[in-house]
Amino acid sequence: MSDFEGKDSSVVSKNQVIFVREITESIFAGKRFPCLQAYEERKVDGMVIRQKEFHFNPFYIMIRFNNPASVAIIVALLLALVFLCSCAEKKSSQDSSVNQVIETIMSRHSIRQYKPQAVGRDTMQMILQCGIHAPNAMNRQSWEVRAVDNPAFIEGLTEVYKKENPEMAKANDFRNMFRNAPTVVFVAKDTSSVMSEIDCGLLGENMMLAAWSMGIGSCCMGGPVRFIKTHPEAQPYLNKLGFGKGYELLYCIGFGYPDESPEAKPRDSSKVKFVE
Repeated sequence: MSDFEGKDSSVVSKNQVIFVREITESIFAGKRFPCLQAYEERKVDGMVIRQKEFHFNPFYIMIRFNNPASVAIIVALLLALVFLCSCAEKKSSQDSSVNQVIETIMSRHSIRQYKPQAVGRDTMQMILQCGIHAPNAMNRQSWEVRAVDNPAFIEGLTEVYKKENPEMAKANDFRNMFRNAPTVVFVAKDTSSVMSEIDCGLLGENMMLAAWSMGIGSCCMGGPVRFIKTHPEAQPYLNKLGFGKGYELLYCIGFGYPDESPEAKPRDSSKVKFVE
């Protein structure tokens, strides 16, 4: 394969700078330098450029000019461009990460209609892990969590609910008592901890945000929990959740793939103030 050969001037000319810029663009595009074809046997201000395999770190530059000063200047320019581009990419990545978190928080809203398919166990496991990594008082982790995606459990409990609430069950879109969510997470508090309800709330928020970041909707619910705790026919289902001694069911969250796209409700910013 022939070499890159240069002669005459020890100063990089305008055309040589253009040559460096175009080669650099092809490097960052991840291509095998197609622009080199345009310079085959082409003279630019006394420099003859012939086709050759051209690499730049991390692709390894292999280039030879007769004029050492031109080589040094071109390599220095390329190194500077790589450094600047890598810094810009790192900053962009950091900004993007921050924006993604904020976007998830600001765009999340309660979903009350879901597609029938349950959330996969692996995905749900990740959501649960995000939940238990929430901040909590003195790291007591004063919660117990049960995830249910068993249709027999959800449908059986819903049948008990329908007997007591026949009007609710008449709705055309009614499938279960958990806003049709195919996966339900039940959260119990530690009755011996005065901070447990706060801890459980933080846990729930972590799970809902993690879920939304993966395109999974959620809805925090108290009504089904009140029903489960107060109706004798629902007692077997509460027992099946198997919460430990000293723990009391506090709330539940339905998870699933959204089957609606409701507008987020406005928030009253006047309730938030700085104290001087």
